[in-house]
Amino acid sequence: MTTRVFRSPGAYVQGRNVLDDIGDHAKSLGDTALVLGDEVVLDIVGERIEASLEAAGFDVDRVLFDGECSEREIDRVVDRHTDHDADLIVGAGGGKAIDTARATRERTDGALVSLPTVASTDAPTSSVAVIYTEGGEFVEFHVYERHPDLVLIDTDVVTNAPTRLFRSGIGDALATWFEADAVFQSGATTLFEARSTRTARQIANLAYTTLREHGRSAVDAVERDAVTESVEAVVEANTLLSGLGFESGGLAAAHAIHNGLTQLEVTHDATHGEKVTIGTIAQLVLEGREDAFVEDVVEFAASVGLPTTLAEIGLEEPSHEDLAVVAEAACAEDETIHNEPFAVTPDDVRDALIGADAIGRRLDRR
Repeated sequence: MTTRVFRSPGAYVQGRNVLDDIGDHAKSLGDTALVLGDEVVLDIVGERIEASLEAAGFDVDRVLFDGECSEREIDRVVDRHTDHDADLIVGAGGGKAIDTARATRERTDGALVSLPTVASTDAPTSSVAVIYTEGGEFVEFHVYERHPDLVLIDTDVVTNAPTRLFRSGIGDALATWFEADAVFQSGATTLFEARSTRTARQIANLAYTTLREHGRSAVDAVERDAVTESVEAVVEANTLLSGLGFESGGLAAAHAIHNGLTQLEVTHDATHGEKVTIGTIAQLVLEGREDAFVEDVVEFAASVGLPTTLAEIGLEEPSHEDLAVVAEAACAEDETIHNEPFAVTPDDVRDALIGADAIGRRLDRR
């Protein structure tokens, strides 16, 4: 019988103005810190991070992130980490900065604080780093043995970020339950090359129910830079619940279809979560879910401002050839679409995308 594995970060802290308490939460992790973030992020939060760490007794150095999680950038940050003799790195900002900090920690064997300034994906809690070329082309992803020692997310900072990124996080998290449930049903393995646990499956389900119960009012609040209990609930769903759910629960068709969509340049302006949303709707069509169920999910996605048609992610009038490119990539040998509890072919994916788009278009015309 295959081993079941559940992994998670050491601690998770979320709330309004918790950024000012980072030193208290991190003080057990060392006394010398390197703070990594791009110029925009450090202009917003850098002084508060440093002040809190220094008040807790840390010797702090700051390094500007160059924008890509590339091998060259990782090497540069590792050198700074070594020169400063740091025992803690704080990755602040978006996914690429945090991934660079994650990769640096792996090579220096220090501690890692993941400090997202947006709630746009479920990556901050994970052990996965995505590596790119210096020009931004995908190279590979690494699944490391260790998770962040601390994930800290200040909901006041997140709420003041662009609302589109918050919506994108909802789109990414919306897939978590459907993918984790497919993986559990099929007995497939997760990123940890193990079976998922019942715990991960229930966490994934809680991510979905939380989005459905709080998503619309949370988006309304974020559009007005307000932090409400619904915002707190959705930030937790986007970041913690979805992060644990995707990693320990598993991925299936939705993210594979996202990966396929990235093969078409016209989709590159759409965010990760926006493309995942299309992948989720296509997964539901692929699985043969009832019309009323699929329509309910589509209507929810539209109600929070997520795309529900191919045109909304740049594919105005996709040809069969375009969709064939997407479908072939989604069905690559090592893709997670094969975690579905049935065999999937490129023709199945192409037709599921056509069906999903037709539902979105029909509901949009109401």
